[in-house]
Amino acid sequence: MPSFVVQEHHATHLHYDFRLEVGGVLTSWAVPKGPSINPSVKRFAIQVGDHALEYGSFEGIIPEGRYGAGKVLIWDEGRYEPLADMESGLKDGNIMFCLFGNRLKGEFALVRFKKSQTGKEWLLIKK
Repeated sequence: MPSFVVQEHHATHLHYDFRLEVGGVLTSWAVPKGPSINPSVKRFAIQVGDHALEYGSFEGIIPEGRYGAGKVLIWDEGRYEPLADMESGLKDGNIMFCLFGNRLKGEFALVRFKKSQTGKEWLLIKK
């Protein structure tokens, strides 16, 4: 099963980096309020650049003057099971998966806003 990680990122503003291993990289979203385990709560997530798989184990300080400067902590990590083809789901704007983490467990979806101007605005939803 592929891996996932959620990193608590104390940059300019606290947010959570939600990363799924897809196609040999960590496909990533910044989630300002962090993931929710409440199915009635949908979290805004902005898709950001892919990261190397090795970045999934990073904890530490990104120095001032570098992009993303600030403290990074692993908030949750584990494996996930895709519930549909991830690569086509990324293209279509609807991916479904089951997380097996320490904090996050169960079925989740990432759904792209239909009227997204940039194509990078998604919702992270606990099923």
